[in-house]
Amino acid sequence: MQEEMKIGNVTMNFKHYSGVDLYSDGAIENELLNIVKKYKKSEYKQVIEESGNWPVLYHLSEQRANIVEWIPMDPNAKVLEVGSGCGAITGMLAKKAGQVVACDLSRRRSEINANRNKEYGNVTIHVGNFRDIEPDLPKDFDYIFLIGVFEYAQGYIGTDNPYEKFLTMLKRHLRKGGRIVIAIENRLGLKYFAGCAEDHLGTFFTGIEGYSSDSVAKTFTRNGLINIFKKCGLNEYHFYYPYPDYKLMTMLHSDYYLPGFGELQDNVRNFDRDRMVLFNEKHAYEDLVKDGMYQDFANSFEVILGPGFDTIYCKYSNDRVDEFKIRTDIAISRTGRKIIKKFPLTEAAREHVFGMRDAYAGLMEKYRGGDFEINDCQIDPEQGCAIFSFVNGVPLSSLLDACIDKDDMEGFQALLNEYIRRVNYKPDYPVSDYDLIFSNIMVNGPIWTIIDYEWTYGKCIPAKEQVWRALYCYKLEDRKREKFNFSGLFSKLGLDEQDINSLLEEEYAFQKYVTGNRKSLVEIWKNIGRKVIVPKELDLKTQGTRPDDCIQIYMDEGNGYSEDDSLFPDVKYDEKNTVSLDITVSPNCNVVRIDPAFATCLVTILDATWNGEPFGDNASDISIHPVNGNWISDDSIIFNTEDPNIEFGLTSERLRVKDRNHLCVKYIMTLLPKNAAEAAVASLDSTSESRTESKENIIEKLGKKLIQKCEERYYRDEEE
Repeated sequence: MQEEMKIGNVTMNFKHYSGVDLYSDGAIENELLNIVKKYKKSEYKQVIEESGNWPVLYHLSEQRANIVEWIPMDPNAKVLEVGSGCGAITGMLAKKAGQVVACDLSRRRSEINANRNKEYGNVTIHVGNFRDIEPDLPKDFDYIFLIGVFEYAQGYIGTDNPYEKFLTMLKRHLRKGGRIVIAIENRLGLKYFAGCAEDHLGTFFTGIEGYSSDSVAKTFTRNGLINIFKKCGLNEYHFYYPYPDYKLMTMLHSDYYLPGFGELQDNVRNFDRDRMVLFNEKHAYEDLVKDGMYQDFANSFEVILGPGFDTIYCKYSNDRVDEFKIRTDIAISRTGRKIIKKFPLTEAAREHVFGMRDAYAGLMEKYRGGDFEINDCQIDPEQGCAIFSFVNGVPLSSLLDACIDKDDMEGFQALLNEYIRRVNYKPDYPVSDYDLIFSNIMVNGPIWTIIDYEWTYGKCIPAKEQVWRALYCYKLEDRKREKFNFSGLFSKLGLDEQDINSLLEEEYAFQKYVTGNRKSLVEIWKNIGRKVIVPKELDLKTQGTRPDDCIQIYMDEGNGYSEDDSLFPDVKYDEKNTVSLDITVSPNCNVVRIDPAFATCLVTILDATWNGEPFGDNASDISIHPVNGNWISDDSIIFNTEDPNIEFGLTSERLRVKDRNHLCVKYIMTLLPKNAAEAAVASLDSTSESRTESKENIIEKLGKKLIQKCEERYYRDEEE
């Protein structure tokens, strides 16, 4: 076999390759290879959206590289990446460092890596087992990266105490002052308690309960990692906490800057497989943060073994078009003060970041003599970033939340009135902050400071529109805020329904402008089709068991379904087992789930509309999906589960025309014996005949009298 070959500018080294890939994800790797050969990196986003496929998202998303992008690195740095896989991290390392040596077991994965990063001549990929490659490696690396790799040390090393031996082996290849960087799941991450399966084994609670000796991978607690480090003589370590995890990180906290109360809201989406929701993770995190225990229950760790960094926090805003992709850091300055830095993540975004100085100057002039302070902004051309002071205080959103928690509407209204008063200063001045939302205002006694003014424009935006958007965004951030109806406030501001519809359209247009009309991660998650399962037994809102004919309604606003936020409508089934539901839907909700019963049943949908538009007339706009049921005719669904779910989905913005949307559904629900329902579904699974013929089979299974009774009711209603 040829020891070396080139793919583009990348060098492939096969000296230690056995000729067999010992690790493979199967056919998806062939698909990935075809994608990276056919498409440019700039086109990956579209490929991800169209695929609706988790492996494609995982391997090709640029957000995978966030976990290393933030790390300061000398442009001449020498880097080793162990377990480089399909190259999601390799490309970013090649961009930042002078030389990158990558190692991976799989030839196919290494070919994907080389093809996607073929423009980099500073990359060499060694294919083979790391134990065989390691003796040939130099001993002067500035960085060694183990991103999602350390948990597989048993496979890499294959001896007793593999984790300690792995790190000891790697230490030999670091120059003095070098760093080892490990990204790994926390086996006690809160999401695993809340219903996510263990990442590597796909089983529930495996990490929490403890791995078996033959597990293919093993993750650790914070203290478990520290014990390993100390056994290896690695006594200088710095823990960071990627959120929601290290794979698609959007925020990174540290021991020096932990999450604030209510900050962790992106908890439900799980891309790799279906999950349960056993409790509200946001609320659990709030108490853990309050009690100083977040570090032990963060979902992932990123550990720097060696000298630390000035950066203590970062947040990514790179789910945007290139012109607006930025990273926001909190760092410790040379004088020991906290400062904020905003970095452009692309060359195209430099103008956006550097323009923040002009926004600062404009807002300073507008509010001169008023009651808003503007956080100062300086441009540092050498670092290529905008620098702001760190402002102490409490976000206005948190103060409003405190009023909600105490049911103090008088206090809430007082804070809102004060906000309106301050916003109204110089109403005709031709500079406005479009994003003057409550979370961007820091309150310290009588001093209110605007801390983030990224979206400031040289035009006048009426104060009432700024207030509307602040309230709109405030409600979107947390479902508990839905308990308050702000329509009365909008009326007082002089906004009617037509005004609100116009503002909603403007908001949707703004979001598409920022994202380049691309799908958000929320939308991609929905396309992948992962289920969020809430066990009925966990409904603690009532005592005892609910009746079989109880109806429950869920709404997904991007964070999945929550038992806490579900509804039990007052309307009941009539004597014909028919019910008509008129469900008010918030503007940001795309999917409504109706659970028609708490038992096996047959459902016949008589009518369904979204804002008066019938379902089925335009399949690209609206859809009906029986999540765990089977269609037996054009309008009837059978469920052999005691947790039947029907999703009514809006797939385009065409029908979203009101501040409050309405889903109207009329259907018949007939309870079925469980054995009859199971037999009926089994008959569907065993036949390849048409839907009509399948229904005839079901009639035989269920008994003609039962179905006849349903159809009589249906036709009687039609005549009426």
